[in-house]
Amino acid sequence: MITDKEILQPEVLEAVVIRFVGDSGDGMQLTGSQFSDTSAMFGNDVATFPNYPSEIRAPQGSLYGVSGFQVHIGSVEISTPGDQVDLLVAMNPAGLKTNLYAVKPGHTIIVDTDSFNKKNLEKAQYDTNPLEDGSLENYRIIEVAMSSLTKEALKEVEGLDNKMITRSKNMFALGMVYWMYNRSTAHTIEFFNKKFKNTPNLIESNTKVLNAGFYFAETLELIPNAYTISPAKMRPGKYRIIMGNTATAWGFLAAAEKSGMELFLGSYPITPATDILHELVKHKHFGVKAFQAEDEIAGITSAIGASFAGDLAITTTSGPGLALKGEAIGLAVMTELPLVIVNVQRGGPSTGLPTKTEQSDLLQAMYGRNGESPVIVIAASTPANCFNFAYEAARLALEHMTPVILLTDGYIANGSAPWKIRTVDEMPEIRNNKILAPTENWYPYNRDEITLARNWAVPGTKDLEHRIGGLEKDKVTGNVSYVPENHEYMTHIRAEKIRRVQYNIPEIKTEFADEGDLLIVGWGGTYGTLHTAAKQLDEEGFKNVGFAHFNYINPLPKNTEDVLKRFKKIVVCELNSGQFSKILKINFNGLDITQFNKVQGLPFSNDELIQQFKKWI
Repeated sequence: MITDKEILQPEVLEAVVIRFVGDSGDGMQLTGSQFSDTSAMFGNDVATFPNYPSEIRAPQGSLYGVSGFQVHIGSVEISTPGDQVDLLVAMNPAGLKTNLYAVKPGHTIIVDTDSFNKKNLEKAQYDTNPLEDGSLENYRIIEVAMSSLTKEALKEVEGLDNKMITRSKNMFALGMVYWMYNRSTAHTIEFFNKKFKNTPNLIESNTKVLNAGFYFAETLELIPNAYTISPAKMRPGKYRIIMGNTATAWGFLAAAEKSGMELFLGSYPITPATDILHELVKHKHFGVKAFQAEDEIAGITSAIGASFAGDLAITTTSGPGLALKGEAIGLAVMTELPLVIVNVQRGGPSTGLPTKTEQSDLLQAMYGRNGESPVIVIAASTPANCFNFAYEAARLALEHMTPVILLTDGYIANGSAPWKIRTVDEMPEIRNNKILAPTENWYPYNRDEITLARNWAVPGTKDLEHRIGGLEKDKVTGNVSYVPENHEYMTHIRAEKIRRVQYNIPEIKTEFADEGDLLIVGWGGTYGTLHTAAKQLDEEGFKNVGFAHFNYINPLPKNTEDVLKRFKKIVVCELNSGQFSKILKINFNGLDITQFNKVQGLPFSNDELIQQFKKWI
């Protein structure tokens, strides 16, 4: 005999993918981030993918104005935001039309029926109402008059106009999803209390609507019982969910603290890098000096000035801004000053796809300057390890007295994941080449015998006066020199200095197989999808497939060639037309290197990768 208690037991799921979509003013980013934060607090592993239009406010109800937020939560390891969607919450017809392709057949779609009026259907280019014409019969559709129910819940709250009431409907949707997946509303209500502490009526209204959605879901026959996703098994420690841009900013804060230096940011706002500036501005109490410059050139040259004066100096940008910074990066190369340039890559060229992800700035980072102008190039690969590689970029710049370009991308910069909090004491040591007093026969271009880094004399220090600038330097005195042999010597020494960095970075390691028929190679923000695909192949019995992911691009790890030679075929997967593949072919002859590329402003999906890899196998 089955009891009522057994019928009502929540179904246990290993993982679930949820996507919230609506107009750019419907609060989908907030809704998704609140669900992500709550799930992370519960102990789930989490990966997110915000996807929004480049227009500040696209025409309401239009197909190109849809804003979305996808979240993948699980009790198992989660490395990607997921491919196919288990639950789609569509606040309007345009959101349904542009995202229906991603929903698994037989799975759930929640729609706000109030928005499926004639005007919105026409804007979404529907000839008939999909809720009535049978086109959605392969899905479980939950029709909710969300706007009407939100107004009903708030009819007694004073001080709200119609626009404020309508904008609260995203919390009704969030409440429903909280009930469906056995989440508590407490974290979000605490968020309301902090965010709206000076406007009590907004605390009351948002809390009421959230609870209204929660209890409404409980009454629906289409949702007979809630689902539950158990906490993930993660390494012991204290965690918080963090966005990639925030992690980047915090990595620089940790590097400044560890090195005992003040942090200077000279930057010009540009999507999708601006959040790093926003975050660092909040931390003046840590000695951060943030300067919002009038343009990209002023941003980087102010950072070079701060570096000359003895600060840990950084500048942040995206691809178009990196192009403008090119001449000044050459100045930092010539003066041999430590400087970190963060490039959060987006779709190009020109303005391109400012809110979409891409990996197409790699060759620009490697070679996009006049003359022989080598710099260190490294890349973060997850939202959480943006912290580690921001810290690493600062370490390498300070220890080798050279510019470092740190590449992230829109996918990991705006995405979020659990991050294990580390103390500054746990971070690696950071040395620098500062000298506090002159030594016998001191010159500004005296070099460390191992790294070839020149010494760093801070202006204003007695007896350490010197000149630097963009003209070629004498190899010892630092004075301007037009001697041909000296220029050739300095060109080679600057290149050799970068080459020797390979002795101060880790070797590349493969996962799943050390040798075999196929090596999957990636770099930067493609790690999650590539690792997931390689892991699936391994679990399916393909034990001759390895995976190598690169974070250090220039120089490459010193064992790179040895690793690549262990495999018969190498496939390099990138969100560009094959830039890292070109670098490997330039450096290593005779290897069977092929490539798999995608340039759509979107990350790889697991399904497309598996399909391609099995063809090559």
